[in-house]
Amino acid sequence: MQGLMQDVPLTLRMVLERVAELYPTKHVATKTADGVRRRSYAEVVERVTRLASALRDMGVGPGDRVATFAWNSDRHLELYLAVPCMGAVVHTLNPRLHHEQISWIVNHAEDKVVFADTSLAPAWQAVSGTDTVNTVVAMDDLDGAGGIDGAVDYEELLAGAAPEFSWPTLRENDAAAMCYTSGTTGNPKGVVYSHRSSVLHAMASLFADFIGLSERDVCLPIVPQFHANAWGTPYAALLTGANLAMPGRFMADPASIAALTAEERVTVSAAVPTVWFGVLQAIRAGTVDPASLSTLERILCGGSAVPEPLMRGFDELGIRIVHAWGMTETSPLGSVANVKSTVAEDQVLRTRLTQGIPAPSLRVRLETSEGEIAPWDGETMGELQINGPWIADAYYDPDAPDGRGGQDRFVTDAAGTRWLKTGDVAVIDAEGYIKLVDRTKDLVKSGGEWISTVDLENLLIAHDKVVEAAVIAVPHPQWDERPLACVVKADDAVTKEELLGYVGEHVAKWQVPDDVVFVEEIPKTSVGKFDKKVLRQRFGDYQLAT
Repeated sequence: MQGLMQDVPLTLRMVLERVAELYPTKHVATKTADGVRRRSYAEVVERVTRLASALRDMGVGPGDRVATFAWNSDRHLELYLAVPCMGAVVHTLNPRLHHEQISWIVNHAEDKVVFADTSLAPAWQAVSGTDTVNTVVAMDDLDGAGGIDGAVDYEELLAGAAPEFSWPTLRENDAAAMCYTSGTTGNPKGVVYSHRSSVLHAMASLFADFIGLSERDVCLPIVPQFHANAWGTPYAALLTGANLAMPGRFMADPASIAALTAEERVTVSAAVPTVWFGVLQAIRAGTVDPASLSTLERILCGGSAVPEPLMRGFDELGIRIVHAWGMTETSPLGSVANVKSTVAEDQVLRTRLTQGIPAPSLRVRLETSEGEIAPWDGETMGELQINGPWIADAYYDPDAPDGRGGQDRFVTDAAGTRWLKTGDVAVIDAEGYIKLVDRTKDLVKSGGEWISTVDLENLLIAHDKVVEAAVIAVPHPQWDERPLACVVKADDAVTKEELLGYVGEHVAKWQVPDDVVFVEEIPKTSVGKFDKKVLRQRFGDYQLAT
């Protein structure tokens, strides 16, 4: 017997139609050099319709890839809506990647049109050999102070386009968006999001025990729109009618973030920990007034582990950091560390510092190095695997007969359930809270025992004389590998002996790093994570005392 419910495809047209019908007077605000540009959602929808008409006239059809090379803005938001709703695929390019890597990604994805911010003109014009691109559209975010050679102007394109568009009927499993992994090992991998996965991910973001976005919120996505679709926050905000505040090209500037927060009365934001460390340091240095953040209630923070000092620092300001975990392949939100009512009072902070429990409809498990499924005892480590309706099932591979690649990252169990192998090593406690121990490639194996570099890094960052710290494995003649701490000083007087003694107060002796090297900065990936690959190349031959 089947249910007698209407069969309504879950597509992003739902988001477009809902915001047009129910929230036309709400708005998106974009920070510019001359102030804040605001557009009502009614105006956004009208411009989205013109954009779809323009794309059709440019020859963009179903399944064609339309790339963006842009910061977070109202124009980028318009592309988020027009491209998938007309049946094409919006592909966000990361402008922080090397130009040769960007060229490889464009050709691999077979992008047909690229929309680029003029502030990124030098980065885009360094990209060569993009064989599939036939049109570049420039979105002026420099107020006429710069351009892109041979590009069509975005505003002129919209002004000349028809104000009507016949939206096609889409299937919910049609591709809506593409995003490539950062490619810290090998070439980046293409993840293709469906309309269904995007809508479900946005809906889940509204749950009170997940992100809890509501119509009353003003959402500031600082995490870039080219980084796993700004963690899905634009679609979620539109779905519930929340105002959006977009930082434009000023997303790395604490003063600009604070000013936009104050002007738009932002209540919820999202960014990686390094951004919030910058804001906190600016407050402590007196260059940012904490009163400018008075409306900010909560911060969604992920991309790397949130250190305890960062969480405590914002607690003191009355702002709650909500720790989340995910990856490009998980759309990206996989888990959020909201605290259950069953968690003991003395365990609340510890729980908030975990990666949280899986989102509704997602399942997780741990597979040990022996291939067994680990118990949820908070101690047994294993590779984190995840399953659910917005989890990737394959990577895009145009050379494969079915376009599906990367099958070594996916496994099917005896019951036929597909699992994504995340590459993260974790433990899960009896309440279901996930705690990442390390990446599989970052663990230190010393004398047959595993050492978590994440735990050591969190300890070092908590020291008041340390700005940043990353721990890597280096070869050792007796123990195979030993940990080496790379530290950025906050105080020139700090010594390696002081730091090693401090770490030794909190972990077993055999887990204490063998040495500390002081560096000017910890290298970062294009999305703000510590790039340990660079450190391993730099210190791979480091000689430890035996």
